[in-house]
Amino acid sequence: MTMKNDFLPVCRDDMNRLGWKQLDFLYIVGDAYVDHPSFGHAIISRVLENHGYKVGIIALPDWHKIDDFICMGRPKLGVLVSAGNIDSMVNHYTAAKKRRHDDMYAPGGKWGMRPDRATIVYCNRIREAFGSDMPVLIGGVEASLRRFAHYDYWDDRVRRSVLFDSRANILMYGMGEKQIVAIADRLRDGAGVNEITDIAGTCYIASEYNGNNALFIPSYEECVESKGKYAVSCRLQYYEQNPYTGKTIVQKHGNRYLVQNPPMLPLDTDELDAVYSLPYMKNYHPVYEKDGGIPAVSEVKFSLAANRGCFGSCNFCALAFHQGRIVTSRSDESLISEAKEMVKMADFKGYIHDVGGPTANFRGPACEKQRISGACKERQCLYPGPCKNMNISHEKYLNLLRKLRNVKGVKKVFIRSGIRFDYLINDPDDAFFYELCKYHVSGQLKVAPEHVSDNVLKYMGKPESNVFDRFSDRFYKINKKIGKKQYLIPYLMSSHPGSTLRDAVKLAVYLHEHNINPQQVQDFYPTPGTISTCMFYTGIDPFTMKKVYVPKTQHEKAMQRALLQYRNPDNYKLVYEALSKAGRTDLIGYQDRCLIRPPKGDILSNNSSNKRRKEYGKAVNGKRGFGKDKGGTENRGRRIKEKGNKSGTRRNYSR
Repeated sequence: MTMKNDFLPVCRDDMNRLGWKQLDFLYIVGDAYVDHPSFGHAIISRVLENHGYKVGIIALPDWHKIDDFICMGRPKLGVLVSAGNIDSMVNHYTAAKKRRHDDMYAPGGKWGMRPDRATIVYCNRIREAFGSDMPVLIGGVEASLRRFAHYDYWDDRVRRSVLFDSRANILMYGMGEKQIVAIADRLRDGAGVNEITDIAGTCYIASEYNGNNALFIPSYEECVESKGKYAVSCRLQYYEQNPYTGKTIVQKHGNRYLVQNPPMLPLDTDELDAVYSLPYMKNYHPVYEKDGGIPAVSEVKFSLAANRGCFGSCNFCALAFHQGRIVTSRSDESLISEAKEMVKMADFKGYIHDVGGPTANFRGPACEKQRISGACKERQCLYPGPCKNMNISHEKYLNLLRKLRNVKGVKKVFIRSGIRFDYLINDPDDAFFYELCKYHVSGQLKVAPEHVSDNVLKYMGKPESNVFDRFSDRFYKINKKIGKKQYLIPYLMSSHPGSTLRDAVKLAVYLHEHNINPQQVQDFYPTPGTISTCMFYTGIDPFTMKKVYVPKTQHEKAMQRALLQYRNPDNYKLVYEALSKAGRTDLIGYQDRCLIRPPKGDILSNNSSNKRRKEYGKAVNGKRGFGKDKGGTENRGRRIKEKGNKSGTRRNYSR
């Protein structure tokens, strides 16, 4: 086997040094080889190694020919395939379908080292290299979120399950540690890959299916022909993603059947600790040093992954469909041990960049029921408000952070991953909130209100805007009390399903009233496997089956995005057009409450027409609009002087 504190083999010479004549598994991955537990290929390969299997990794192979795929020989048991930590299409294209210019998971950030639809392309090359009898197992985010018939934003059509197009034998969805070991053991013991059809957390293709208690959802063909059927399919898929009560789901594709077994049980704390204790090198392979390394490593090298899963269930996020809604956490001892190892690294400067996961301040299941029967099928834990059965407490997280702060060699412990503010603000104990502000914020805290229009927020599965207002008020009051000047950085999203131009204007007015000037905003991105993507494609809320307004044209999306950055002169025409179309020309003028000034040549731009300008102001004051905020938001709406900025201009907020 490999020696501790060494990378897994990536070429034939590495195999020879280890005395290996043949691999058990060849792992093909669309990311560079980074032996860090933030990378799926590192976890799966180390788990297999820990169970006695020989694994070799071919990262970012040249897919135009088979040479890279066969360089380590034919594996004994099978080939594993993952597109990488991100869906390859999301990795390659922006929400506007424009090509990105870099790839954070490639050497030196170089773009173009993996193909579009990498899972499919790699699998087809593997078939060419090793034949149809080679067991091919696919997993990772791309495969997991495309396991059913799904809407593909880039093709603008419904595509088949990736299992059909890739011609793989088994698809592992979710977090795959248990699945891969179960499959490996069966293959080692002589089972044929097509006989392995009973492992939780996997999908396979059957020529016929007569299983009992299975749920048949609308077929691929029905999803193509009917958007209503597609919405029903999406809803049923989400309802059954429960490892305790979920049914087997069957979806017909032509004359064959996609079969999804119920989800695998999540790892418990001891199992999660064991996964993170494996001998990772915690860095990229040295072969990439000449290219400048792998940029993505800098984001995770000095961070601690503390938990998995998320019961927040935002509709635009695929976490509930991939990792599940049951949160499990590592023990304090495991995290302290990793922090102590981190301190020994030569380039560690004393700062732990993050302690969290999908949601930083979730440290366990939302309620006691989830420990026995999983999350509720037709109810959410935090939307539209916190469930009465939820255990809202930050005691465990706070104790962990206190221990980490006391580790010798650690100067600061920051929290950069998402703090779920609607969970925090409902905790009756302020102890964590105070210590968060005092010790764990580096001047700015990123939070994700996403929008301020309750109409949009309900389609996002987010709480009403007043919840964020309460959180924001409390944040600034605490910072004032402890004598710190720290600020909230809001994540904002434009053009989400349900968002009209009037909703976008409402958000722009909020930004104006609260002196927030976002330098970056996220346009809604219809990625595979989310409820919001279903809404985008169908115009239907799959949970209510009611129609949803969807901003689809690039021009309307550009207007909504421009409204969030209305101060940018380049956006003037789009903002002017958006305000005119939304019937909000009262926000075009010279008053403080206006977003933009009138264009040149307009009656209001005549410098000699002060009388008419005053008349305009009176008329605007009589129209509907937001006006001054009377609700006590003065703690949030403040002018902020930048360091070195003598003019006292508004602070620039960036995502």
